[in-house]
Amino acid sequence: MQEQEENIEKKPAPHFEIGDLAVYPAHGVGRIEAIESRDVDGGIQNFYIMKILENDMVIMIPVQNVSSVGLRTILCVADIPKIYDIMQKRDMPQDNQTWNRRYREYMEKIKTGSLYEVAGVFRDLFLLRLTKELSFGERKLFDTAQCLLVKELSIAKQCEEKTVQDEINALFEPVIKETEEKPETENQTSEDKTNLSDTDKHDACDRKPSSESTTPLPNDHTG
Repeated sequence: MQEQEENIEKKPAPHFEIGDLAVYPAHGVGRIEAIESRDVDGGIQNFYIMKILENDMVIMIPVQNVSSVGLRTILCVADIPKIYDIMQKRDMPQDNQTWNRRYREYMEKIKTGSLYEVAGVFRDLFLLRLTKELSFGERKLFDTAQCLLVKELSIAKQCEEKTVQDEINALFEPVIKETEEKPETENQTSEDKTNLSDTDKHDACDRKPSSESTTPLPNDHTG
């Protein structure tokens, strides 16, 4: 399900200066450390040199490819309530997919770089883990979605990350209380109960967001 509820007009590719903050899909907020020109296949190309705030990873992004790789500006303050609204939605259809199908679907949403999609993934996995154990891959995606949300929202709101985390936790307190009051009626499928094999675990590790989002794209160089 697409969490972006509005038809947003296609905007021109954003332009960044040294020192600007930007968001790189699946990695989150980073700072433009430099803008460099390099010889690529006999031609000169300009690159944004971006350092991710969370882990100091350095990414080289061709200026001409900003739109195709999904580099964007920080969420604007006016749009913050929409993110919180998404996390508070509870009228979602029951999810009966197996863990691997959910994993692929949620991974694709996180790779879009949209905080609306990330908020939906976080909400779904938060609610899901109240009724069944998450798979290895789902736990990794949950942590990734939470990190992306807290980091960008704290910057957009100009407040401490703990403040944002507390606000997010408060959104789920009613449903947590409701779940605790209900008798345990877990209806896990055999796929959900089955532990990942060694091969599956290895594959899940290989597909975690930090490697997925940096899969080489045409003229997209990661340092």
